[in-house]
Amino acid sequence: MEALAKEKQLDALKDHYGCPVVEYDEGLAASQAILRRLDVDMLRNELWLPVAWTADSAEVIVCTADDPVLLAHIRQTLGVENLTFRVATRPDLIRLIENSADLNEDFPVYGGRTPLAKVRTFLAGDRTRYSAQRTRFARSRTGLALARTGVALTSIGVAFLRLFGGGTWLFFEIPLLVFGILAMIDGLLWYLPARRESRAIKTYLPYEVPENYSALNVVDPGGQMAFRRSPVIEGSAGLRAAWDALSPVERRRFLANDRTNLAEERTILAYLRTMMAKARTGLAFARTGVAFAAIGIGFIRKFPTGPWSIFDWSLIAIGLFMLVEGFLWYQPGRDAANRALEAVSNAHGKRGPWDLIFPSLCLYTHKIDPVVEANAEQARPGVFATTGLALERTILADKRNVMSRLRTVMARARTGMAFIRTGFSIMTVGAGLYIYFGFTGHVDILWTVFDAVLVIIGLYLIVDGLRWYLPAERVKRSSPLVDGSFEIADADYSQPKSAWKRSSYPHEH
Repeated sequence: MEALAKEKQLDALKDHYGCPVVEYDEGLAASQAILRRLDVDMLRNELWLPVAWTADSAEVIVCTADDPVLLAHIRQTLGVENLTFRVATRPDLIRLIENSADLNEDFPVYGGRTPLAKVRTFLAGDRTRYSAQRTRFARSRTGLALARTGVALTSIGVAFLRLFGGGTWLFFEIPLLVFGILAMIDGLLWYLPARRESRAIKTYLPYEVPENYSALNVVDPGGQMAFRRSPVIEGSAGLRAAWDALSPVERRRFLANDRTNLAEERTILAYLRTMMAKARTGLAFARTGVAFAAIGIGFIRKFPTGPWSIFDWSLIAIGLFMLVEGFLWYQPGRDAANRALEAVSNAHGKRGPWDLIFPSLCLYTHKIDPVVEANAEQARPGVFATTGLALERTILADKRNVMSRLRTVMARARTGMAFIRTGFSIMTVGAGLYIYFGFTGHVDILWTVFDAVLVIIGLYLIVDGLRWYLPAERVKRSSPLVDGSFEIADADYSQPKSAWKRSSYPHEH
């Protein structure tokens, strides 16, 4: 009945305007060269679409071919006098305009696949930058480990020099001092680039993303790229629920938006991991400061006041500076770690792309596993055509997000371990000073209180680190992704997954 009613409507339009009529066809679209010169939202609002446009003429699809105001506006906009028309029903014309612009019903202009691909490219660039920054932070932590080694060598050399003087011991003391000083300088030089990098981290905090369709857009005001999300498109949930009524290209537009949302989530998690890497670097810097200050305090308490006291107090001053700066890096990382845990927890309750398309709903209703169905023998070569590839890429993106969440949880665990190491460093200094000077009979109530405070601070950091580490370990152990065995599939998208060749690498190897 609907087809018959539309047939009559098209006949009426043809008789009334004396123009050829046109129906919606996925293959009928205006060229991108035409659309780049026009405002798509204007075309949707005014209901006209040029499918051919030369210097002196144009062919235009309209709903009303006898509206003088509209015709004058079209001539002025296109800059031509000669117009030929085709007429279409209002729903068909809107779909033709949206199909030409690569949009679904009421999508914003930046919701097309090409603008979304541009957004994903920008997001990939951000993730690459975050990855490079995490690598620099890792390099700086290696440098700080070298600096702490240099502190140990230098302190041994100075202690021998002050205890035994020069003479025959110089052949042992001088190399220790030289190598220790060189190691400290070299290690700190590795740290300085990370310090500069810490100011260049681009903020990308988590926010509440609506479950129904909203598109992500990148804006570039004066070179400062920023991302903006559209409001939820009214009717998008109903449009997607009728998945089997959508054309293949309309499905691909939804899937492109799914991949963009998943790419943004990975970018946010990458930012949070970068902030946690920065916190771990700050804590490594703080541990290096603890080493400097501990040696200075030990020398002051061990040796009488003299010319060497300048060296001792310099060590303490440098150590306190490094300790304060390290903990300044710690607080933003702590906030990022809490946000990361919240973001990962929130993601577990959301439906993924597979849950939003009709095969999942229909198959689960009949108690059929959609993954098994997709890999069955009935899935003959050819089902993974363009739309199938888009679905496969989206599902793979969803899997990458699952792994990204696991990496984020494990990064939080590593940050907890950095707390534990820092706590052990501080606690060991306090306990070591108390035991040594108590054993040698140099007991002072103020120094004893100071030692006790160090032990308490160290224990607090250890307990705090365990609170971060243990939940992450539980998540890691329960994850099916953490396994020594893995498999590599030789993907051939002209074949169903069940026909792909696979190479297995068991844990024993």
